Amino acid sequence: MGLFDKEIDITRNIKIIEWLKSELLTDLANLFKVLVNGMKEEVHDAISDTLSNIILISYLLGRRLGISYNSIEIKVENKIKLGLIENHDVEKYYGDLSELAKHLNSSRIKVKN
Repeated sequence: MGLFDKEIDITRNIKIIEWLKSELLTDLANLFKVLVNGMKEEVHDAISDTLSNIILISYLLGRRLGISYNSIEIKVENKIKLGLIENHDVEKYYGDLSELAKHLNSSRIKVKN
């Protein structure tokens, strides 16, 4: 790969990173707009769509910044474990971290089978 090709690749990577950042901000703004309207039944699909976009973009942005998908997942698992140890409010009052840990573990078991 020549110097010119490397420059094009670096430029393209920077452009993709900037695009992903703007998409992330757009989806975050969309999430806030949807939440302002309240939790109506028809809003449920819009919220799940927007949240899935945010998660997807976060993975892709991490990859473009040199962070592996596995590394991101390990960090998420560690944050869940820490929240469980510290009995974070979301766990103490709702058990959300335990539920998320179960979900992620069951998803991995399904993928392996």
